[in-house]
Amino acid sequence: MHKRQLDAVVISDVHLGTYGCHAHELLQYLRSIQPRLLILNGDIIDIWNFSKRYFPAAHLEVISEICHLAGSGTRVVYITGNHDELLRKYSNLTLGNFQIADKLVMEINGKMCWIFHGDVFDATTKGWAKVLAKLGGKGYDLLILLNSFINWTLKLLGREKMSFSKKIKAGVKKAVAWIDNFEQTAAELAIEKRYDYVICGHIHQPQQRCISTDKGSVMYLNSGDWVENLTALEYECNEWKLYHFDESKPDAMPAITRLRKEKPKPDVVTEEVMLYIHSLALDY
Repeated sequence: MHKRQLDAVVISDVHLGTYGCHAHELLQYLRSIQPRLLILNGDIIDIWNFSKRYFPAAHLEVISEICHLAGSGTRVVYITGNHDELLRKYSNLTLGNFQIADKLVMEINGKMCWIFHGDVFDATTKGWAKVLAKLGGKGYDLLILLNSFINWTLKLLGREKMSFSKKIKAGVKKAVAWIDNFEQTAAELAIEKRYDYVICGHIHQPQQRCISTDKGSVMYLNSGDWVENLTALEYECNEWKLYHFDESKPDAMPAITRLRKEKPKPDVVTEEVMLYIHSLALDY
């Protein structure tokens, strides 16, 4: 199978171990690429909702494929999120091409990227609100399971699939405002710190847009998720692009494939990263 050679790939919010995870599609995507750098930007394994009763073979194969990529030369950086926060006790751990961090500063072709999961902005991941968030996560998982059954029925009837969670988010003004506030807060901090890019996950909302304030501008990127949107961020030919997995054409190569002779070299500023990942506290 022909693999696309990419400089960097960012995926987040896979939620392995939950019913909503599209492990088969992610596995197919991972087997179609050979990135020099793979950034797992949080909530890859859903430890909050982990159950011994549900962890299918496809979910294990995703982990195996990530290990295979690391073994074949890809540098893998696992940035912790709130659903896999137990891994934060192992931050700074490096095993060969595999590294665990809480956030990452990366220079790529002279541009500075600030990469973190994004739960630091979310008050629902702390204190008593965290308990409610975990209960909400269980409800969300059941909603996704019900949605999958209904979509299976719609497919049999020859009708188009639908997403309950997307409709709920789009229909609730507070949810839309919360997403906008999240993006604006991340962008303002990145501008203050003079980064060129800020890359997040957490809110399951794929995005690529320039955000400006009176202090400057920054490119805000969000890798989305592999529960509803099936998206990733790819860096190639000196630019970031948002990749969408096409469920209707699972064997088709994505339209953004390009051929080239030379590849720019992403430079992960490892020594500087160590100064940033010891604490999740952000300077406001």
